[in-house]
Amino acid sequence: MVAAVAAVAAAVGGVVTQSVAAPTAVQATALQQRLDGLLNDSRYDGSQVALVVRDATTGETLYDRNGGQRMLPASNTKLFSSTAAMHALGPSYRFHTDVLAGAPVRGGQLLGNLYLKGYGDPTALESDYAALAKQLKAAGVRRVYGDLIADDTYFDHVRLGDSWAWDDEPFYYNAQISALTLAPDTDYDSGTAIVESRPGAAAGAPVQLDLVPANGVIKLVNTATTGAAGSSNTLSIERDHGTNVVRVTGSVPLGASTGEEWVTVWEPELYAADVFRRALSAQGISVSGGIKNAATPASATRLARDESMTVGELMTPFLKLSNNMHAETLVKAMGAVVEADGSWSAGLGVVTDYAKSIGVDTSRIRLSDGSGLSRKVNVTADSITDVLIGAQQEPWWKQWYDALPIAGNPERFVGGTLRSRMQNTPAANNLHGKTGSLTGVTSLSGYVTNKDGRKLVFSMISNNYLVSPRSIEDAVGVTLASWSDTAPPATVSTLRTAQTTCELEWDKAC
Repeated sequence: MVAAVAAVAAAVGGVVTQSVAAPTAVQATALQQRLDGLLNDSRYDGSQVALVVRDATTGETLYDRNGGQRMLPASNTKLFSSTAAMHALGPSYRFHTDVLAGAPVRGGQLLGNLYLKGYGDPTALESDYAALAKQLKAAGVRRVYGDLIADDTYFDHVRLGDSWAWDDEPFYYNAQISALTLAPDTDYDSGTAIVESRPGAAAGAPVQLDLVPANGVIKLVNTATTGAAGSSNTLSIERDHGTNVVRVTGSVPLGASTGEEWVTVWEPELYAADVFRRALSAQGISVSGGIKNAATPASATRLARDESMTVGELMTPFLKLSNNMHAETLVKAMGAVVEADGSWSAGLGVVTDYAKSIGVDTSRIRLSDGSGLSRKVNVTADSITDVLIGAQQEPWWKQWYDALPIAGNPERFVGGTLRSRMQNTPAANNLHGKTGSLTGVTSLSGYVTNKDGRKLVFSMISNNYLVSPRSIEDAVGVTLASWSDTAPPATVSTLRTAQTTCELEWDKAC
């Protein structure tokens, strides 16, 4: 264009005296300047951060740094799987577990196999299997002359997610996914058992161990000893890969309180069946055969059923505590219900379809599991804010929103993974958000109302840092909560405080 103007001027002998004006720079808003200041931190040297802030009602973008950049979100992936589950399964959906007979029951005797068939319940407890045993007793069953068959064929047999780390396998947040499983606690950590440890009566004595629930599947190999009072606790409890051998080593000081360690179980369906068999025995029902895994024949007759809490109710332990196993179970259940295929691929297709239906450009993201344990998951801060805005139109949104962790609220099933963060700030009991943690990854996305009463959605994802920027996340949350366009607040400190000592959301102490 400039060359063309010069050519015309030369042709007519004129002189060009006015240049084409440069575009006028757009003045950043006060909020944008403040957020830029928070993100211009040395912890992001050589690493990446994305932050998008939008008006929750209109969708207007108020701040965007790298919003379209694909990032590793860790447990912010659960925003996709949880909303899809509320839509595809519905908040009233219940999982169930059935007990079926492979032959008629006559005179209290079953002359055939007894089948325990799971349909994915991640909340099944020892007490639920005891309730099934009581139903069998009430039905008149006294003796089973066949085997106890564990049937988890409602899902496929792929136990661990795409690219899950081998060295995480022994730990409760990385348990195997099975349609027939068991949780040892009311956090509903399915596919795990708890090893309780206590010091012996004197220094040098073996450490005392118990399994919760009691079972014959896990084999404890104990070489741990009791140390002198006041000595260091060096106890280590880990399961050998490919087995249910759990090795307990190290030392526990004399006088120490009871410790608890969650361990994952290899083949959870056999673990559940073992606990159920013990429950049958407690009801006076004997099983002559062994425990095997196989499919239930179509001709089998149902004798008992246990049902879970609803999916809507499950959102509270799932999202408050960021339970990975709930996420993956829901993904496979969506595949089973919608596509008659209880696999990750089928379930993730349902999740992706739902995200697309509420405005996410799914051609720009990749979902590889439901929890965010996979390091192949790539989403954008834009896509997360699309989910947060789109979900508001759903009839179940309020129940789901209430299940998100609430900043600064110390109650475990209210504040969840945010209970020790942003305490005594304008974000406390205001910001509802989903946290995310992996090595080199932290994320926080959710809803917050500012001082002017304007409801905002935001998504912040940090990747590949060496020093955690978690306190910057908190500063962003507090800044948004305290922001007023007419009277901007003082700058929020990004320094670490005693409230930001818990960096890993899967740490039970956090």
